[in-house]
Amino acid sequence: MSSALPPLVAPGPPLTPDQVARYARHLALDEIGEVGQRRLLASRVLVLGAGGLGSPVLLYLAAAGVGTLGIVDDDVVEVSNLQRQVVHGTADVGRRKVDSAADAVRGLDPHLEVVPHAVRLGPGNAGGLLGAYDVVVDGTDNFPTRYLVDDVCAELGRPWVWGSLQRGHAQVSTFWSRPPVGEGVGLRDVFGGPPSEGTVPSCAVDGVLGAVCAAAGAAMAIEVVKLLCGSGRTLLGRVAVHDAFAGTWQEVPVRRAQGRTDRAVPRAGTAPDRGAGPGSAAGADDLATLVAAHAAGAVDVVDLRDAPEASAHPLPGVRAVPLAQFVTEQMLASLDPDRPLVLVCRLGARAAHAAALARAAGVRDVRHLPGGVAAWRLAAQDRATATPDAAVRGA
Repeated sequence: MSSALPPLVAPGPPLTPDQVARYARHLALDEIGEVGQRRLLASRVLVLGAGGLGSPVLLYLAAAGVGTLGIVDDDVVEVSNLQRQVVHGTADVGRRKVDSAADAVRGLDPHLEVVPHAVRLGPGNAGGLLGAYDVVVDGTDNFPTRYLVDDVCAELGRPWVWGSLQRGHAQVSTFWSRPPVGEGVGLRDVFGGPPSEGTVPSCAVDGVLGAVCAAAGAAMAIEVVKLLCGSGRTLLGRVAVHDAFAGTWQEVPVRRAQGRTDRAVPRAGTAPDRGAGPGSAAGADDLATLVAAHAAGAVDVVDLRDAPEASAHPLPGVRAVPLAQFVTEQMLASLDPDRPLVLVCRLGARAAHAAALARAAGVRDVRHLPGGVAAWRLAAQDRATATPDAAVRGA
């Protein structure tokens, strides 16, 4: 996806003297300039979620001069949010997030239009909400919403910018089913369908480094600016993977899945089609078989934990490849597409993300462990204590 995309928005009216002064650093950039700034001021961007990702996205898009910012969130500010959701302050605890975030945006620039939507996005309202904006930014933390956004934006022909966080890791990309130039790519091309409920732990369970939200949110805001202005090379067709603790950014190319067609938006009250997941989540019965297959050398098992985690609690006989190294283009290209692959991390979130990327890279049989290293270790112990005959049968 190296072709430049045309700007999404026509330029607005000439800049006022105050706007020339405010956006002077943008005006000095060939990639934005006076015309690009007028495009930003004329644009409408919808940000889904005023949380860890939505906070930096909102602040930087407001500072950049995006003329209309819509904010969708039905939650209230809690004290545990303040570690990473920097658009809110201590005095905002208990307030609706859309109100707190709107006040912060207006504090940056009172001339911008802020539209709070204190609702939960669903099949019944998604089309109307998303269709009223030029670009959608998804900063939510749940799979049903992400896949709904992917389907609705595909139907509307809208581009959307996606980000995901876990611990010290982040992934960012731009999806657009029908871009005016080049091949379209959607969330389903990378991750297939949503994972089964409970197979990927949330940030509340697995934790997240607050500052990694800023890194990912800034990258997402940059994507929006590039789309609106038609400048630079977007992440359409690429997933940027950040490992904050390793201090690395890696790029994983993705293409439209062969034979995939855009899905119709599910009607209100209907269950979404889960489709094919990002590699299979191994269940309890599968795990025993996989442990036996690994002992027989029939599958490749990779431990994605960072070096300190893996060295403190190693998995005997399992190949250790930290996530930051695994997601490099060279590593993914080196995987044998015909050899079954099992991915494991501490709790399962990193393994699920890596399984999607391995699947996109062409590995046909990819498994990830929702229970993480504890589940693998327990299954290995059960096999070790089994009778010899049972062990032979399991292999």
